[in-house]
Amino acid sequence: MGRIKTQLVKSVTHKLIEQHGEEFTKEFGENKTLVTKFADVPSKKIRNIIAGYITRLKKSGG
Repeated sequence: MGRIKTQLVKSVTHKLIEQHGEEFTKEFGENKTLVTKFADVPSKKIRNIIAGYITRLKKSGG
C-alpha cells in the first residue's frame, strides 16, 4: 500500500494538470522545476510530493 495523498496535494495537482497539463512529463526532475515555476508551494517536501503525484498520473496515462 502506498502513501495517502492529502486533499491539498490532490487539489493543487489537479489544478496544475488542468492549467498546464501538456507541459508536464513522465520525468520527476522536470516536473519538480515546473511545479516551482507554476505554483507557490510553501516547502520543498510538499513540492516534491506534488511533482511525484503528477509524475505518477502522467505515467498511468492521466
